Amino acid sequence: MNAASDIPGVNLGAVEAQQGDGAPHGDESPVGGDGGRNARSGARTILDWVLVIAVALGAALGVRVFVLQQYYISGPSMETTLSSDDRVLVNKLSYRFGKINRGDVVVFDRVTTTRGSVVHDDLIKRVVALGGESIEIKNCDVIIDGAVIPEPYLDAATVATRNPAERCRVVNMPKMTVPVGDVFVLGDNRAESFDSRSFGAISESLVLGRAFVVVWPLVKIGGL
Repeated sequence: MNAASDIPGVNLGAVEAQQGDGAPHGDESPVGGDGGRNARSGARTILDWVLVIAVALGAALGVRVFVLQQYYISGPSMETTLSSDDRVLVNKLSYRFGKINRGDVVVFDRVTTTRGSVVHDDLIKRVVALGGESIEIKNCDVIIDGAVIPEPYLDAATVATRNPAERCRVVNMPKMTVPVGDVFVLGDNRAESFDSRSFGAISESLVLGRAFVVVWPLVKIGGL
Protein backbone atom coordinates (compact mmCIF):
# COMPACT_ATOMS: atom_id res chain seq x y z
CA MET A 1 0.00 0.00 0.00
CA ASN A 2 1.39 3.32 -0.96
CA ALA A 3 0.52 6.54 0.75
CA ALA A 4 0.86 10.02 -0.71
CA SER A 5 -0.08 13.38 0.74
CA ASP A 6 -0.07 17.05 -0.36
CA ILE A 7 1.50 19.24 2.33
CA PRO A 8 -0.06 22.67 2.67
CA GLY A 9 2.65 25.29 3.26
CA VAL A 10 3.79 28.89 3.06
CA ASN A 11 6.13 30.36 0.46
CA LEU A 12 9.03 31.35 2.72
CA GLY A 13 10.67 33.42 -0.01
CA ALA A 14 7.56 35.58 -0.23
CA VAL A 15 7.50 36.02 3.55
CA GLU A 16 11.15 37.04 3.60
CA ALA A 17 10.54 39.56 0.81
CA GLN A 18 7.68 41.06 2.79
CA GLN A 19 9.98 41.42 5.81
CA GLY A 20 12.60 43.22 3.70
CA ASP A 21 10.02 45.73 2.45
CA GLY A 22 8.96 46.76 5.98
CA ALA A 23 9.05 50.27 7.47
CA PRO A 24 12.39 52.19 7.61
CA HIS A 25 14.76 51.60 10.55
CA GLY A 26 13.49 53.19 13.72
CA ASP A 27 9.84 53.16 12.69
CA GLU A 28 7.97 51.27 15.41
CA SER A 29 4.96 50.76 13.15
CA PRO A 30 2.98 47.66 14.23
CA VAL A 31 2.75 46.65 10.55
CA GLY A 32 6.43 45.64 10.48
CA GLY A 33 6.06 43.72 13.77
CA ASP A 34 3.11 41.76 12.42
CA GLY A 35 5.20 40.68 9.44
CA GLY A 36 7.75 39.05 11.72
CA ARG A 37 5.10 37.31 13.74
CA ASN A 38 3.38 36.09 10.57
CA ALA A 39 6.66 34.67 9.29
CA ARG A 40 7.26 32.76 12.52
CA SER A 41 3.65 31.59 12.52
CA GLY A 42 4.00 30.37 8.94
CA ALA A 43 7.16 28.44 9.78
CA ARG A 44 5.45 26.81 12.75
CA THR A 45 2.52 25.84 10.52
CA ILE A 46 4.85 24.15 8.08
CA LEU A 47 6.61 22.31 10.89
CA ASP A 48 3.27 21.21 12.36
CA TRP A 49 2.14 19.81 9.00
CA VAL A 50 5.46 18.05 8.44
CA LEU A 51 5.16 16.38 11.85
CA VAL A 52 1.52 15.41 11.23
CA ILE A 53 2.33 13.85 7.84
CA ALA A 54 5.40 12.06 9.24
CA VAL A 55 3.41 10.59 12.13
CA ALA A 56 0.56 9.56 9.80
CA LEU A 57 2.90 7.86 7.33
CA GLY A 58 4.81 6.18 10.15
CA ALA A 59 1.58 4.88 11.68
CA ALA A 60 0.36 3.61 8.29
CA LEU A 61 3.68 1.86 7.65
CA GLY A 62 3.67 0.37 11.14
CA VAL A 63 0.15 -0.99 10.67
CA ARG A 64 1.11 -2.48 7.29
CA VAL A 65 4.28 -4.13 8.56
CA PHE A 66 3.12 -5.36 11.95
CA VAL A 67 -0.69 -5.49 12.08
CA LEU A 68 -2.74 -5.59 8.85
CA GLN A 69 -1.84 -5.89 5.20
CA GLN A 70 -3.94 -6.13 2.08
CA TYR A 71 -3.11 -8.83 -0.45
CA TYR A 72 -4.59 -9.48 -3.86
CA ILE A 73 -5.17 -12.98 -5.16
CA SER A 74 -3.35 -14.15 -8.27
CA GLY A 75 -4.33 -17.46 -9.82
CA PRO A 76 -7.10 -20.04 -9.36
CA SER A 77 -5.67 -22.19 -6.54
CA MET A 78 -8.16 -21.00 -3.88
CA GLU A 79 -11.30 -21.02 -6.04
CA THR A 80 -14.13 -20.80 -5.39
CA THR A 81 -13.39 -19.33 -1.97
CA LEU A 82 -11.07 -16.72 -3.50
CA SER A 83 -10.64 -15.77 -7.15
CA SER A 84 -8.01 -13.82 -9.08
CA ASP A 85 -7.97 -10.11 -8.24
CA ASP A 86 -9.94 -10.59 -5.01
CA ARG A 87 -8.42 -8.63 -2.16
CA VAL A 88 -8.11 -9.87 1.41
CA LEU A 89 -6.91 -8.42 4.69
CA VAL A 90 -4.29 -10.42 6.56
CA ASN A 91 -3.96 -10.13 10.33
CA LYS A 92 -0.25 -10.33 11.13
CA LEU A 93 -0.84 -10.46 14.88
CA SER A 94 -3.05 -13.57 14.83
CA TYR A 95 -0.28 -16.02 15.59
CA ARG A 96 1.67 -13.79 17.94
CA PHE A 97 -1.13 -14.25 20.45
CA GLY A 98 -2.70 -17.51 19.30
CA LYS A 99 -2.08 -20.80 17.54
CA ILE A 100 -2.62 -21.78 13.94
CA ASN A 101 -5.82 -23.81 13.58
CA ARG A 102 -7.02 -26.27 11.00
CA GLY A 103 -9.12 -24.46 8.43
CA ASP A 104 -7.26 -21.13 8.73
CA VAL A 105 -6.49 -19.40 5.43
CA VAL A 106 -2.90 -18.23 5.76
CA VAL A 107 -0.35 -16.25 3.79
CA PHE A 108 3.18 -17.59 3.99
CA ASP A 109 6.54 -16.69 2.54
CA ARG A 110 9.34 -18.31 0.60
CA VAL A 111 8.65 -21.88 -0.29
CA THR A 112 12.03 -23.26 -1.41
CA THR A 113 13.40 -26.32 -3.09
CA THR A 114 15.96 -28.57 -1.45
CA ARG A 115 18.65 -26.61 -3.30
CA GLY A 116 17.56 -23.41 -1.62
CA SER A 117 16.25 -21.57 -4.67
CA VAL A 118 13.01 -19.66 -4.20
CA VAL A 119 10.08 -21.21 -6.02
CA HIS A 120 7.26 -18.93 -4.83
CA ASP A 121 6.77 -15.97 -2.51
CA ASP A 122 3.65 -15.01 -0.57
CA LEU A 123 1.35 -17.94 -1.23
CA ILE A 124 -2.15 -18.19 0.26
CA LYS A 125 -3.52 -21.62 1.22
CA ARG A 126 -5.67 -23.35 3.80
CA VAL A 127 -4.22 -25.23 6.77
CA VAL A 128 -5.49 -28.82 6.80
CA ALA A 129 -3.07 -30.58 9.16
CA LEU A 130 -1.05 -29.44 12.17
CA GLY A 131 2.30 -30.50 13.56
CA GLY A 132 2.28 -34.01 14.99
CA GLU A 133 -0.78 -35.14 13.01
CA SER A 134 -0.79 -37.80 10.32
CA ILE A 135 -2.25 -36.97 6.92
CA GLU A 136 -3.03 -39.04 3.86
CA ILE A 137 -5.24 -38.67 0.80
CA LYS A 138 -7.45 -41.48 -0.47
CA ASN A 139 -9.63 -41.01 -3.53
CA CYS A 140 -9.30 -37.22 -3.00
CA ASP A 141 -10.51 -37.38 0.62
CA VAL A 142 -8.16 -35.82 3.18
CA ILE A 143 -7.69 -38.11 6.18
CA ILE A 144 -6.23 -36.71 9.41
CA ASP A 145 -5.23 -39.17 12.14
CA GLY A 146 -7.36 -41.84 10.46
CA ALA A 147 -10.56 -39.80 10.00
CA VAL A 148 -11.85 -38.05 6.89
CA ILE A 149 -12.18 -34.33 7.63
CA PRO A 150 -15.22 -32.35 6.45
CA GLU A 151 -14.34 -29.66 3.90
CA PRO A 152 -17.41 -27.49 3.29
CA TYR A 153 -15.27 -24.80 1.60
CA LEU A 154 -14.63 -27.00 -1.45
CA ASP A 155 -16.65 -26.30 -4.59
CA ALA A 156 -19.63 -28.68 -4.59
CA ALA A 157 -19.66 -29.06 -8.37
CA THR A 158 -15.98 -30.02 -8.43
CA VAL A 159 -16.40 -32.50 -5.57
CA ALA A 160 -19.25 -34.16 -7.45
CA THR A 161 -17.22 -34.74 -10.62
CA ARG A 162 -16.76 -38.39 -11.57
CA ASN A 163 -13.12 -38.04 -12.57
CA PRO A 164 -10.94 -37.96 -9.41
CA ALA A 165 -7.98 -36.46 -11.27
CA GLU A 166 -10.14 -33.51 -12.33
CA ARG A 167 -11.36 -33.20 -8.77
CA CYS A 168 -8.06 -33.12 -6.89
CA ARG A 169 -5.07 -33.87 -9.18
CA VAL A 170 -3.36 -35.97 -6.47
CA VAL A 171 -5.91 -38.74 -6.03
CA ASN A 172 -3.93 -40.69 -3.44
CA MET A 173 -1.07 -39.60 -1.17
CA PRO A 174 0.73 -41.95 1.25
CA LYS A 175 0.37 -41.32 4.95
CA MET A 176 2.92 -38.98 6.46
CA THR A 177 3.33 -37.27 9.80
CA VAL A 178 3.55 -33.48 9.82
CA PRO A 179 6.68 -32.45 11.78
CA VAL A 180 6.05 -30.57 15.01
CA GLY A 181 6.32 -26.84 14.28
CA ASP A 182 5.10 -27.31 10.68
CA VAL A 183 1.68 -27.19 9.01
CA PHE A 184 0.33 -28.92 5.91
CA VAL A 185 -1.47 -26.55 3.54
CA LEU A 186 -3.72 -27.13 0.53
CA GLY A 187 -5.50 -24.89 -1.95
CA ASP A 188 -9.29 -25.12 -2.05
CA ASN A 189 -9.04 -25.76 -5.80
CA ARG A 190 -7.23 -29.08 -5.42
CA ALA A 191 -7.02 -29.67 -9.17
CA GLU A 192 -4.93 -26.53 -9.80
CA SER A 193 -3.13 -25.75 -6.56
CA PHE A 194 0.61 -25.79 -5.93
CA ASP A 195 0.73 -26.67 -2.24
CA SER A 196 2.10 -29.07 0.37
CA ARG A 197 1.41 -32.02 -1.88
CA SER A 198 4.25 -30.64 -4.02
CA PHE A 199 6.61 -28.91 -1.58
CA GLY A 200 5.74 -30.63 1.71
CA ALA A 201 4.75 -29.19 5.05
CA ILE A 202 5.93 -25.65 5.81
CA SER A 203 7.41 -24.21 8.98
CA GLU A 204 5.04 -22.13 11.10
CA SER A 205 7.78 -19.48 11.11
CA LEU A 206 7.06 -18.85 7.41
CA VAL A 207 3.42 -17.92 8.08
CA LEU A 208 2.96 -14.15 7.78
CA GLY A 209 -0.60 -14.04 9.07
CA ARG A 210 -4.21 -15.14 8.73
CA ALA A 211 -6.46 -13.91 5.93
CA PHE A 212 -9.71 -13.16 7.73
CA VAL A 213 -11.87 -11.02 5.44
CA VAL A 214 -12.46 -10.33 1.75
CA VAL A 215 -12.54 -6.59 1.10
CA TRP A 216 -12.93 -6.59 -2.69
CA PRO A 217 -15.01 -7.00 -4.79
CA LEU A 218 -17.93 -5.48 -2.92
CA VAL A 219 -20.21 -8.42 -3.69
CA LYS A 220 -17.82 -10.78 -1.88
CA ILE A 221 -17.10 -8.71 1.23
CA GLY A 222 -17.20 -11.02 4.22
CA GLY A 223 -15.20 -13.18 6.59
CA LEU A 224 -13.14 -16.23 5.67
